[in-house]
Order: sequence, then C-alpha cells, then structure tokens
Amino acid sequence: MAANDKSKKFSRWYFGGIGSAGAACCTHPLDLLKVHLQTQQEGKLSVSRLAMKIIREQGVFSLYTGISASLCRQLSYSTVRFGIYEVGKQAMTNPGENIPFYKTVLLASAAGAAGGFVGTPADMINVRMQNDVKLPLEKRRNYKHAFDGFLRVWREEGFTRLFSGASTATMRAVLMTVGQLSFYDQVKQLLLSSGHFDDNSTTHFLSSLTAGAVATTLTQPLDVLKTRAMNAKPGEFSGTLDLVRYTAKLGPMGFFKGYVPAFVRLAPQTILTFVFLEQLRLNFGYYKA
Repeated sequence: MAANDKSKKFSRWYFGGIGSAGAACCTHPLDLLKVHLQTQQEGKLSVSRLAMKIIREQGVFSLYTGISASLCRQLSYSTVRFGIYEVGKQAMTNPGENIPFYKTVLLASAAGAAGGFVGTPADMINVRMQNDVKLPLEKRRNYKHAFDGFLRVWREEGFTRLFSGASTATMRAVLMTVGQLSFYDQVKQLLLSSGHFDDNSTTHFLSSLTAGAVATTLTQPLDVLKTRAMNAKPGEFSGTLDLVRYTAKLGPMGFFKGYVPAFVRLAPQTILTFVFLEQLRLNFGYYKA
C-alpha cells in the first residue's frame, strides 16, 4: 500500500466526537432557534422574527445559551455512536472494501441506541438551557453551565430525572445515526464508484448534504417529542402516549414543528461534522495493519 494513499486511511474512534463538537460550535444558534419553535404550543413567529426577538430582548450572546451543554452532548452522544460505528465498520472491512448497506443500517442502529441513551442527560440540560431565555425571569432555571445543570437536576429532581425522555432520545438517535452515517457512507460509495468523484471535499460535501436531508426527515417527529419531554415539568405528562396526544392537538404538522430550522441546522451540522471527520481521517488517521 502506498504510504501517501490517504484514501485508504481509517478514522480513529474518537474523531466523530471531535468533529461533531466542532460543528456544534458553528451551528448552536440554529439549534437554539429550533428548540424555541418546538416548545411553543401556540404562536406563529417565523425563524427570523424569533431570532430578532431573542437578540433584542437578551442580546446577541444569548444565541449561544447552553453551548457548554451542547458540547457535552456531542462529546458523549456523538463520540459513542461514531465510535461504535467506526470500530464495527473497520472490523468488518479491509481497506478499499465496501460494506453492504443493510449492515451499515444495523450497525448504525446499535450505535445510535447506545449514543442516544448515554447522551440523554447532556441533551436534557442542553434543551433546558436553550429554552430558558424565553421564559419569564421568575420561571427560569438559570443553570450556570452544563455541570451545574447536572448537579441541580440530580439534587432537586432526582438522578432518574436526568434520563427523562431517554426512550424518545434513543429512538431519535437510532434514526439520526442511520440517516447520517449509513446514508453518508452509501452516497459516498456511489459517488466514488461512478468514476467522476475522488475522495475529496466535494464528495464529502455532497454525501453529507444528502445524509442531513434524510436524517432530518426521519427524526423530526421524535425530535419534537423528545424536546417537549425534556423541557416538561415533573408529572406534566403521564407517558409518551400522553405526550403524543398533546402534540397531536396541533394536527399532523405539529410533529414537524420547527422542520425548517431543524434542516437549516442539521444540514450544516452534518456537513461540518463529516468535513471535520474526513479531514481528521485524511491527516491524522491510520492504515489498518
């Protein structure tokens, strides 16, 4: 194998978490707007009006409310799911070989389930911190940072409350990981096999853009339910079915509330994650023995 053939390099298991954290720093304001749209039961504010309202009332830096929790989430949730997926994929293939699509779906499902559960506490704190800026002053939780949020939830609401919404978060993570990782690899494989593309930034961009669109469509209903569950007060909903009925009062499109900002956020998030991941692989990856 030629030492300079970077296309044969493998990613290290933690590259996905680093790439996701880097992407989160760029897309956090869009994630915050998505949470605001999903948690309002009534209201017709557009994305631009909501952004201007937040900036006018809270200041520009309020768009980065909860960034510490967002980074914690990516470094837990994404590190686990990317790590399991990469290690599993590398164990099943040799350099230059393609893995069947159904195998990547199964592997991504398992990786997503593990990552979704592990990342639930940070995800919940992230949702609460982002939603805080639109609440009245007397109702705000005012977490200083992610770790302050973890401790306060544990002390005030109990340890199990940290895993509130874990079922919907795990199901969403399964669909997200299938949409992002499986479809990214499949589209990339198709582009490379066409003979018109090389293992470069153009291929990475097109593959990740497609993966972002698929992932958004698959996960939006569960994302809405997850966000509402994590932001709910203790005892507000008796279970997932009660939450579904509550959301269904808005009609079928209630489950796709915030779809546009979700796609506008997830597309750049997915693109940046894979661009960062691929650059880490090409420059700091390793050749399989």
